[in-house]
Amino acid sequence: MKRVAILISGSGSNMVALVDSMTGDHPARPVLVLSNVPGAGGLEKAAARGVPTTIVDHKPFGKDREAFEAALQAELERAAPDILCLAGFMRVLTPGFVNRWAGRMLNIHPSLLPKYRGLNTHARALEAEDSEAGCSVHEVTAELDGGPILGQARVPILPGDTAETLAARVLPVEHRLYPAVLRRYAQGDRAPVMLG
Repeated sequence: MKRVAILISGSGSNMVALVDSMTGDHPARPVLVLSNVPGAGGLEKAAARGVPTTIVDHKPFGKDREAFEAALQAELERAAPDILCLAGFMRVLTPGFVNRWAGRMLNIHPSLLPKYRGLNTHARALEAEDSEAGCSVHEVTAELDGGPILGQARVPILPGDTAETLAARVLPVEHRLYPAVLRRYAQGDRAPVMLG
């Protein structure tokens, strides 16, 4: 059984989808939900599901990313996860941290990578007049949003869409894709999951 730690910064909707999927014959179980934001909404949701939670607030570390990541690593080592899932974790991690978790860390990103790495993905898809948008789950590497793609889900862009309406349509698809990828990944299968 693989042990999964999930890193969040906000409401944790993708974390909830992941935790709720890890039951029955699933090859993994959640062992920790960690947030860099005290009071992040997802912490309460994780605790309500019986998953241990902890906080490593990035603010006291200022610009010292290595010190923040050392504290992060210490908490993770206590939980001893096999897989790390980033689920709305809004910190860019250093190559040193990423390399320590190479081949064991996943992230979900709200675009059809390699398009629109970084932020404001839905607005950028609309500006480009794309006909579809979606989300990607990828292995995390030192290159921002650049690791091997393990799954994608597509949604059509509709006339009159705004960044907000598009985001609202992509989110439920994220909640289907990420658990599907994690299940496969926890079984040692890196074949991409394609939805929609």
